[in-house]
Amino acid sequence: MTKDNRHIVYFLGIGGIGMSALARYFNAKGYTVAGYDRTPTPLTKRLEEEGISIHYEDDPKMIPNDIDFVVLTPAIPANSLELNYLKERNVKIIKRAEVLGMLSRQHKALAVAGTHGKTTTTALVTHILMTADKKLSAFIGGIARNINSNVVIGEEQDELVVMEADEFDHSFLQLSPYVSIVTSVDADHLDIYGDYKHLEESFNEFVNKTSDDGLVIYHSDLPIATSKRHITYGLENADVVAKNIKVIDGETCFDVVVTNDYAIPSCLSNLKNQGKLRMHLYGNHNIQNALAAIIMCSYVGVSQEDIRKGLATFKGVQRRFDIRVKNEKHVYVDDYAHHPEEIKAALTTARKVFCDKELTVVFQPHLFTRTRDFMDGFAESLSLADRVILLDIYPARELPIEGVTSAVLLEKITAKEKMLCKREELLDTIKRIDPELVMTLGAGNIDNFVPQIEKMFNNE
Repeated sequence: MTKDNRHIVYFLGIGGIGMSALARYFNAKGYTVAGYDRTPTPLTKRLEEEGISIHYEDDPKMIPNDIDFVVLTPAIPANSLELNYLKERNVKIIKRAEVLGMLSRQHKALAVAGTHGKTTTTALVTHILMTADKKLSAFIGGIARNINSNVVIGEEQDELVVMEADEFDHSFLQLSPYVSIVTSVDADHLDIYGDYKHLEESFNEFVNKTSDDGLVIYHSDLPIATSKRHITYGLENADVVAKNIKVIDGETCFDVVVTNDYAIPSCLSNLKNQGKLRMHLYGNHNIQNALAAIIMCSYVGVSQEDIRKGLATFKGVQRRFDIRVKNEKHVYVDDYAHHPEEIKAALTTARKVFCDKELTVVFQPHLFTRTRDFMDGFAESLSLADRVILLDIYPARELPIEGVTSAVLLEKITAKEKMLCKREELLDTIKRIDPELVMTLGAGNIDNFVPQIEKMFNNE
């Protein structure tokens, strides 16, 4: 991907977190970048401030002339006017995953996959490597707070590239990892995979693309089968585990313990005798994400000192248990959780960290198919809250499905208080309830409310 400002790269769906990272990468490399997305967001505004031209109407007349190639996200529907216009004119169209695949073959790719946990783990790996002064590029599925970005743009000669490996639409099968992580394999994207068995097979295909001289790192509970060199991690029954877990002075503290010396190659000897590690992330799921990141960074030569320093200074990722307000009257946490297991982890963590507060959750279901497939799971997880406020389902790329609504989901929730709420009424509803602990959850456009809720509570 060499610099050439004569080339025009056009992004269909430029506002997505993965697409925007690639757009920034090409823009920094000297390409002329333009794109379309359905609605303006804080992220697209930042892209425009960086000199990228974006429009918000699905109108072929708005497409620049003389495009060299188009980068496409699978979130763009098949009936897109612009997509079909470009196809009719035989413009070269490349999927986002294919671009990442090309980059993964030009460097040593450190790829992080999983139905949950991959964004935090990718961001943490990136931060630890940067703390150790490693030269790299990185593509993260969220805004990492330490760099206030979702991308690190390195040089052509840099050895490493860190990549979030997305299972949606089988995208991660385009990658060629040097080291791979799998954090979780829970049923999801069944509109793509059909059933859990095919999802599991896809994750195994991904890890077996790992280089023969590389390493596969995966949670010990997962159905991973590989003949590649591999290491498992977890809280128990794994090659590497976390022990003596405590929260001290607002920090999570734990020890890394190697339980199986035979599984640990000599280049990972620094996993042993690390002493007490500290970080500002909460929850057992994040302790396990940290274990995966520690193993990956150790494998590419990061010292114990830099791992310790990187963990202690990691500020997390926007929308991942993102504490936006914490004052005498209110605590407000925003999270991207949009799957029952993610919601369960977020709410369980909130209960532990803020154990004396009544928990109010605002949830925007994401996709009709996901809501249909996991209706009971959503109800069970959301019932961990004291109060649930449900917004309408965010459709994204889908059309409505008869009988799949937020009202149907609400009936199944057993929280002591629950209600439906229209988007335009949400701020007034929160103000009226005046919750002491509130979480906003979802992968749609619920994040547009974050600055408004934050402002409401901070002004008080």
